[in-house]
Amino acid sequence: MKKVPMRILMVTPELAPVVKVGGLADVVGALAKALKALGHDVRIILPRYRGLRWCEDMVPNLRPLVVHLGRHDAYARLWEGTLPGSEVPLYLVEHNDYFDSTDVYAGPTGNEAESSGYRFSFFARAALDACTHLDWVPDIFHCHDWPTGLLPVYLNTTEAGTALGKASSVLTLHNMQHQGWFHKSVLDYAGLPASTFRPDCLESFGELNFLKGGLYNANKLTTVSPTYAAEIQGPAGGCGLHNLLRFRAGDLIGILNGIDPSEWDPAKDPLLKRNFSADDLSGKAECKQALQNVLGLEVLPDCPVFGVVSRLVDQKGLDLLAECAPRVLRDMRVQIALIGSGDPVLERAFTDLAKAFPGRVGTHIGFDNTLAHGIIGGADFLLMPSRFEPCGLSQIYAMLYGTPPVARATGGLIDTICNYREGSAEGTGFLFSEATPRALYDTIGWACSTYYDRPEGLAAIQQAGMRSDFTWDRSAEAYAKVYRWAMK
Repeated sequence: MKKVPMRILMVTPELAPVVKVGGLADVVGALAKALKALGHDVRIILPRYRGLRWCEDMVPNLRPLVVHLGRHDAYARLWEGTLPGSEVPLYLVEHNDYFDSTDVYAGPTGNEAESSGYRFSFFARAALDACTHLDWVPDIFHCHDWPTGLLPVYLNTTEAGTALGKASSVLTLHNMQHQGWFHKSVLDYAGLPASTFRPDCLESFGELNFLKGGLYNANKLTTVSPTYAAEIQGPAGGCGLHNLLRFRAGDLIGILNGIDPSEWDPAKDPLLKRNFSADDLSGKAECKQALQNVLGLEVLPDCPVFGVVSRLVDQKGLDLLAECAPRVLRDMRVQIALIGSGDPVLERAFTDLAKAFPGRVGTHIGFDNTLAHGIIGGADFLLMPSRFEPCGLSQIYAMLYGTPPVARATGGLIDTICNYREGSAEGTGFLFSEATPRALYDTIGWACSTYYDRPEGLAAIQQAGMRSDFTWDRSAEAYAKVYRWAMK
């Protein structure tokens, strides 16, 4: 029997290529396109931040969008268009008091908009009112992370009994570290009942917790890999909400992220110095030389380059690399190519490392998409020593580009990387268990010895990774199944 298409609204704080902070942006855009290809009426709504790229073709709806808050109505403007490179309808909510900022998660300063609690309660309410404004009611509100956590609460309270209240909600957890804690005064501003300020809804240690409210109220919960779904039900991974996640374990599903092949394909990638494929890897050597030139590394075709494309934060474990890198560089004939930004201490550590080892370490503090593609395509290995990793996309990109990852065995890294077994020609990367500098040092050494002593093993790893299937097709089908489950 043919399945009836669903109406799905993606509610998100970021979206690639429009505005991106992390992997959440990539997931929303790629998943929406995959669901559209399956025949569903999927649309996306996000704030209209200052200076958005790729939105030149958006047009404003001439009628003001009325946003029904607690003590007053507010007015916004809704912009309409399509997600770049697709036919997926895209809506942007313009309200300068809250969104006239280039920072996705912190609003303009100087007024109450400084509180992201007001900012994202406004956005959740605006997403609901936009549906009424457009005379289009979704079957599913697919909410992403804590900034959208109030939307399922609205559906179960102020919208109960209305046409919108009949819709189901799915909340995807991209990173449990970020939960959205705010003063309880935000509740009155948002227009939610005072009764929602209780431990089995929004209250947590006397404050509002947006993510907790979403976890209690969404019909179904998903996260971005099966292993992460299990990890967050324990104290270390759940970040204080593990008991709640265990309580809702029957509604929590881990679905592995896919990638968008229109952006990540070494055979077609316009940002590479030269394209290559699993059938013809000759272009990878030219990409490596280009990378060495750009970052001021010695041009040594026979020296392995270990790449890093990452935010420099505690989660990513780059402090482990900063601690063991001097010993790695003294003991092994390797180079390190890094691009990233974040913790000033780590930024300084890697800048100093490049000064201490000129020609062997190249560091770019900041973000450059061309250089990111250049490292993924030109390096011999990709380092991901993450303390936790809900899914991770960089390791997937790297495997498809013939750049085996050296990664910690956690979260989605376990679900996507098959550990190399020497002598069997099996595996797609190199995994280690303990989050220690010594474990990372040893695993870099393992990869390094494979490069020099077992080139046939490295070739097998590259081929296995490049021929892996990480498209969104199966994941999109899994999400569609969750939506139908939520609707029941």
